Amino acid sequence: MTQTTETVRRFVGWRIVVLATITAAMTGPGQTIGVSVFVDPMIETLHLTRSQVSTAYLIGTLLGALALPSVGKWVDRIGARLAMTAVGTAFGVGLVVMSGVQGFVTLAIGFTLIRWLGQGSLSLVSTVAVTHWFERRRGSVFGVMMTAVSALMSTTPVLLNLAIEAYSWRTAWLLAAAAVCLVVIPIGWFGIVNRPADVGQRTDGDVVLAAGVEPGPDLSQSRREAIGEVRFWLLTATVATTALLITALNFHQISILGEAGLSSTEAATMFLPQVGGAIVVGLSVGALADRIPVRFLLAIAMTLMTAGLLMINIVEPGWQVVLYAISGWPTSVPSRVFPPSSEWEPRRSGR
Repeated sequence: MTQTTETVRRFVGWRIVVLATITAAMTGPGQTIGVSVFVDPMIETLHLTRSQVSTAYLIGTLLGALALPSVGKWVDRIGARLAMTAVGTAFGVGLVVMSGVQGFVTLAIGFTLIRWLGQGSLSLVSTVAVTHWFERRRGSVFGVMMTAVSALMSTTPVLLNLAIEAYSWRTAWLLAAAAVCLVVIPIGWFGIVNRPADVGQRTDGDVVLAAGVEPGPDLSQSRREAIGEVRFWLLTATVATTALLITALNFHQISILGEAGLSSTEAATMFLPQVGGAIVVGLSVGALADRIPVRFLLAIAMTLMTAGLLMINIVEPGWQVVLYAISGWPTSVPSRVFPPSSEWEPRRSGR
């Protein structure tokens, strides 16, 4: 069979990657590394204990997570463009709510909104927007994308901490809301294209096939097929365990490193060394996920994360605290290899 090349504009998928990277990075105020710099100021102002704030965060995270399956269906129904615009608007509202919390109940409500809409929904929409444009090179693309996201997001706690020190923690939430609305909403409405077919293109920038030529077999799985696989639950458990531990460490990082002798600004700055590790992970693991079994990458990641956890009791200012900060990068491996994993190809008879 022969293929004919139609005259089309430059592959739009790369633009989608850039825009989705920016929107994913804008979830920073709803991510644990962003929230962490607000913990101590809110404890002092709201007269809550650290356990109460942690409990409110737990409630918000769990409720936000429970709402995500319905968000996924909604995104599939209306498309990434409209979904990103709507989620960006709602996330901005959630950040405004955080600026006005007065006690435990309103704090739990605020955490629910920013965890559901920012860390959950906006991250999901950004990922889906890219997934529709790449198939064969999905692992490498996600590796580069998440490297850039990690690099951009690592500046979030520093910028938010500077805003808190210059103004107040309530004003810092409002500034974060303004930034999200000014960046995410225009990108969603004017920049995102739902699928390659909408502009006469194909995934990975492949040439358009001649009329009557059928595309290759679809190797994706339905939700029912995926949840029936033991592999799905093993990978899910690994990702969940990683998220549980790293969220706790990042949430209390300012306090943990404060006890080690660092100021709040220095503790927030320790998120920056993670960029170096994130670059290594993004450029290597993304490509490796397309070539070697993901289970080996996950095993290495869990081993390195264990080493990082053991450092908590001995960390001190200097090289140890930098090493502790860098040790957080292996925990990003599961989330990087989960979406593009080649191991998700359906089991076919005769294979």
